Amino acid sequence: MLQRIASKTRTTCPYCGVGCGLVVRRAAEDGAVSVAGDPDHPANAGRLCSKGSALAETLSLDDRLLHPLVNGQKVGWDTAIDLVADRFAQTTAEHGPDSVAFYVSGQLLTEDYYVANKLMKGFIGSANIDTNSRLCMASSVAGHKRAFGSDTVPGTYSDLDSADLVVLVGSNLAWCHPVLFQRLLAAKAARPEMVIVVVDPRRTMTAEAADLHLALKPGTDVALFNGLLAHLAASQAVDGVFTAQHTAGFDAALAALDGAGLAETAAVTGLPVADLNAFYDLFRRTGKVVTAYSQGVNQSSAGTDKVNSIINCHLYTGRIGRPGMGPFSITGQPNAMGGREVGGLANQLACHMELDNPEHRRIVQDFWQAPRMASRPGLKAVDLFEAVRAGKVKALWIAGTNPVDSLPDADRVRAALAACPFVVVSDVARHTDTTALAHVLLPAAAWGEKDGTVTNSERRISRQRGFLPLPGEAQPDWWIFAAVGRGMGWAEAFAYRNAAEIFAEYAALSGFRNAGTRDFDISAHAGITRDAYDSLPPFQWPLPAAGQPGIDGEKRFFAAGGFFTPDRRARFVPTPFRPARGATDERFPLVLNTGRIRDQWHTMTRTAKTSRLMAHIAEPFVELHPDDAAACGIAPGGLAVVESAHGHVIVRADITPAQRPGSVFVPMHWTDQLSAAGRIDAVVNAHTDPVSGQPELKFTPVRVRPFAAAWHGFALVAARPSGLATAYWAVAPVKGGGWRIELADTTTPEDWDVFAGELLGSTGAADSDMLAYHDGAAGQHRYAAFRDGCLSGALFVAPQPVSAARNWLIGRIGQKVADPRDRLRLLAGRAGEAGADHGVVVCSCFEVGVNQIATAIAQGCHSVEAVGAALQAGTNCGSCRSEIRKLINARQQLQNAG
Repeated sequence: MLQRIASKTRTTCPYCGVGCGLVVRRAAEDGAVSVAGDPDHPANAGRLCSKGSALAETLSLDDRLLHPLVNGQKVGWDTAIDLVADRFAQTTAEHGPDSVAFYVSGQLLTEDYYVANKLMKGFIGSANIDTNSRLCMASSVAGHKRAFGSDTVPGTYSDLDSADLVVLVGSNLAWCHPVLFQRLLAAKAARPEMVIVVVDPRRTMTAEAADLHLALKPGTDVALFNGLLAHLAASQAVDGVFTAQHTAGFDAALAALDGAGLAETAAVTGLPVADLNAFYDLFRRTGKVVTAYSQGVNQSSAGTDKVNSIINCHLYTGRIGRPGMGPFSITGQPNAMGGREVGGLANQLACHMELDNPEHRRIVQDFWQAPRMASRPGLKAVDLFEAVRAGKVKALWIAGTNPVDSLPDADRVRAALAACPFVVVSDVARHTDTTALAHVLLPAAAWGEKDGTVTNSERRISRQRGFLPLPGEAQPDWWIFAAVGRGMGWAEAFAYRNAAEIFAEYAALSGFRNAGTRDFDISAHAGITRDAYDSLPPFQWPLPAAGQPGIDGEKRFFAAGGFFTPDRRARFVPTPFRPARGATDERFPLVLNTGRIRDQWHTMTRTAKTSRLMAHIAEPFVELHPDDAAACGIAPGGLAVVESAHGHVIVRADITPAQRPGSVFVPMHWTDQLSAAGRIDAVVNAHTDPVSGQPELKFTPVRVRPFAAAWHGFALVAARPSGLATAYWAVAPVKGGGWRIELADTTTPEDWDVFAGELLGSTGAADSDMLAYHDGAAGQHRYAAFRDGCLSGALFVAPQPVSAARNWLIGRIGQKVADPRDRLRLLAGRAGEAGADHGVVVCSCFEVGVNQIATAIAQGCHSVEAVGAALQAGTNCGSCRSEIRKLINARQQLQNAG
């Protein structure tokens, strides 16, 4: 496949739904890549987060899948494609189209998604294609459709600039969408009268910047917003003209508010009456209100009702579609929106058409000239894998995602795949917990190698452009799906030569028999040429062909009605409060919440390649409130077992008052590739929202107990370890090469010298020597290994979690250490010199540690800006600014208390 590689490429970040533009440069002499924010891209205006800033460090071919494999053996593409096509054709012929399925990803580009959906829904004839966006935004889709008649995000990012009140619900924007968060803070700095309210059980870094934090009980968002609607109704804070002309169903929604009085709402949510009053009054008297929400709303067994309870409040006050007003769904993945637009969910068709609408099916079938159009919605993610387990789905193709780690009740998912007769995985990474179960592995192109488009949270479509050649035999996902389509006998329908042809077809379909009846229309680009596609600038939809109905130039929907229901009126949706499924009890008294952390992405196949992103948090952890930790017998920094009725993990304890009593938080990222027992979705229950099918990832009853370790260890090694047999381990790459390992076990090695030699790779090495210290009575053992006079590894063992200057030690790996006193200092694990130990990394962009920041604060840096001027920390992406502010506040509180 011919690729045109430029020395300077404008492309789009592959992480969250903000959709930041990038400028990538490749040096002519050595091909080295640098990545910077695109100052001309409207989504980010040049700003990047820590993950985006480190993208160039993730481009190695380490662990890349580079060739097709069948049962672990390398084969050619023709052999692999023929096998996949034959098995899917044979399975559908023998058992019907619903016996096969695709499970795809928001990591795919829109063109990839389009071809996959065309193949499954229009040619194989089943709607059994779902996406990991089901875990991300399905409740928003369902809520939008119930209220608006379409999956339409009404507003734009500029609404955050002009709003007077921004309500962030279930969104740790500071860590999960940092560029958007910094935009919000900049708007507040320019207009200090702006008020930010954060609704979240945890006091996240986002909440640290809020004017009001509502730490409600998990799962009670519907009660909170029902109470708000009741307050607005009692106060007659209604936009009577808007509701009369453009809405329907308010009386039914109002009737569902029984028990939504102030006292009742306070009792259900656990919030003080004064805080509820303050929030409700703010919302009532503030005209320009944006309610931005994310996974804390969507990932719930009542997620769709949460979405509609928010929308109801905006419809009642007419605060929608105008500058600075509206409900705003902030998407999690880079192309979750693009996937929704092409019908990536099992209950959708391309271009926001619906599977259960006969006219929509006819439109798509006629356009595609499809031989056997799917006639009913397919299986949603959780149900799909249950059907695999039950033997109903006999051939499954997984593309660009890792469901053995990301789906709830993940051990059950693993068992389902292990029992499936035929599993195909197309991916970038060779070794994941999912690829281990595949019969066929197909090497997909990665970010930096593939061409296509993505859509961000404000409906802005941007180009992702390749700037690296395809390695090995890797191919774009659309190419792979199209090749299988041709192999199954549909050569003409899948004869695409490049991504531009797919985009042109997709754009044409969006305008086919539309004439303003559907929200999604980009038919202005129907028939786009390859050159025009290559130079396509970012644009927001809708963008209909000339002469077709559209909306105003600001690209907002619904300010003057025009909803996509049959009567063009929005619907108020009754949302009676119902508690989350799976209540806590004496056996499992705590509520587990899962989510992201600042510097990691999904299951870390990309972000774990760079030591810079692993330096902030290097191992899986559980956040507990001090009261819960005391009740469970968990010590600060100790190891804890978090277990439910489904499974357990072993993770490090982070005891903090930022966590709500009765709740715990564990990040979603760790897998069996990087930890012994960190797959938190093995613990999560598989309850789903009855409307959206989105799983409940924020409410699983659990218990927490100490991990009974006989010893704890910290090690530095030159090569990535394999075959670690301890009950607990977590590995991470370190700067300059090598790996760090946290270790613990319930049994003690028979010979520590043997254990250390094998772990550090020093056994039998002629050019190495080992320095050791033993205190058998205290249970302490320390080793420093040297090769050619340079530190090549270290191991520290103690009965309790090891206390050592980890980052200082990491900085010594590979360095010459000749002075015996310096070697003894290494063996002690202490820097022994002022300023040498920078502490845990807070600012990933400039690798600034907590000790450096603390010193700067002690020396008079009493603002985030002052710390930035002294250390650069917080001056690039801004993701760490909330943490720096928290350190400053803690120092001031300590001084005030003294």
